[in-house]
Amino acid sequence: MNALSEQILFELRHLLSEMSDGGSVGPSVYDTARALQFHGNVTGRQDAYAWLIAQQQADGGWGSTDFPLFRHAPTWAALLALHRADPLPGAADAVQAATRFLERQPDPYAHAVPEDAPIGAELILPQFCGEAASLLGGVAFPRHPALLPLRQARLVKLRAVAKLPSGHPLLHSWEAWGTSPTTACPDHDGSIGISPAATAAWRAHAVTQGSTPQVGRADAYLQAASRATRSGIEGIVPNVWPINVFEPCWSLYTLHLAGLFAHPALEEAVRVIAAQLDARLGVRGLGPALHFAADADDTAVALCVLRLAGRDPPVDALRHFEIGELFVTFPGERNASVSTNIHALHALRLLGKPAAGTSAYVEANRNPHGLWDNEKWHVSWLYPTAHAVAALAQGKPQWRDERALAALLQAQRDDGGWGAGRASTFEETAYALFALHVMDGNEEPTGRRRIAQAVARALEWMLARHAAHALPQTPLWIGKELYCPTRVVRVAELAGLWLALRWGRRVLADGAGATP
Repeated sequence: MNALSEQILFELRHLLSEMSDGGSVGPSVYDTARALQFHGNVTGRQDAYAWLIAQQQADGGWGSTDFPLFRHAPTWAALLALHRADPLPGAADAVQAATRFLERQPDPYAHAVPEDAPIGAELILPQFCGEAASLLGGVAFPRHPALLPLRQARLVKLRAVAKLPSGHPLLHSWEAWGTSPTTACPDHDGSIGISPAATAAWRAHAVTQGSTPQVGRADAYLQAASRATRSGIEGIVPNVWPINVFEPCWSLYTLHLAGLFAHPALEEAVRVIAAQLDARLGVRGLGPALHFAADADDTAVALCVLRLAGRDPPVDALRHFEIGELFVTFPGERNASVSTNIHALHALRLLGKPAAGTSAYVEANRNPHGLWDNEKWHVSWLYPTAHAVAALAQGKPQWRDERALAALLQAQRDDGGWGAGRASTFEETAYALFALHVMDGNEEPTGRRRIAQAVARALEWMLARHAAHALPQTPLWIGKELYCPTRVVRVAELAGLWLALRWGRRVLADGAGATP
């Protein structure tokens, strides 16, 4: 076990040292399909088309069958990309299966827009409906009527602006509304809105309309984004890239949740990243990438990390996202994010600032079981629950929550893991352990024994599935579809396993219920 703990620390140190390359993100069906559709040369991307076909599920759709809300965008995108690649092996059959899938699928936007709808759904999905109707007339596709007024309102605002500033949030979905390359300009990294799909669309329009000076930079960006997927296949791209603020911020925050932030083996790597974040944090805060709009979520987590690193960051960077007693992720967003407010609460408490209103909002957004499950950036309830427990307990030595503890323990699967879908995942099991780690500190002996038993079962499950330097595969983060920020998830997996190992050793040494 000691050897495994050392190996985990070695891998964590290696992951932290790599975080200067823009970030690592798993391949995206949606963005790859859009990039292929805009690329023009089918024969030059045969491997990417073959990969796309291979991702199709048995029911004809793309995306996780556990979370149907997030399957429309990748399925529409793949259908339209493969429709123009008919000569390629398997393309025609894939199109037919996708058509049948979309005809059978209930329309989640028939009457209202779900709170956790994918990013840009109001712009992307109605556009797909129109494209499909012109290509495949007569097919009874879902029409997503609840999205239409939202799309129209967005388009009215966009038509009133000649050009959006680099890094504007709406540029992330440029492929769904942009037609003139003059309405946007590649940022410092060559991207349109840190989106491969938007950048591929902009590039195609720029080439067609003769606006070519920036095309080379867009090409270089798409190649770099493709490398970030580690797929080794030209043309496969991630859902978002770069994530050179989000990736280090969330990784260090995760280390804190596991009790690893100040571990001597990680001290130098943490110090380097904290210094970089401190230098990058401006008066307007930080966004997921250096050249993208600042938001409350990334700003709040950055403040947490910097305070934990012994620095004194300015809370004003977060305050201008505050509206009443809420923090909005981006100004003008459709609905508030629970996890953004959880992170804002944690930052405010770490900085010793009043946070009664934010705390009340976080408490009010539990489900009847006492957990948090209405999240717009992550599909699993275990993610906001772990973070909420840490935020609510911050600075409250006697904090206890028997209801949340009972629900968390009851949610553990028979195999020892946790998961919001049909199977346990390493990432979600780690989140459960982070929450139990906080809860254990203030529990009575009976509660601590229950926690120790749950941790022992989780450790057995994790040990059976752990492999050194493995690449996470399960997309649980909400973008235009579900995606996987690979290093962020791997840090969570390793931190969770390290915590369970240490817990187990202490339990053996001191008796059931000892805390790491």
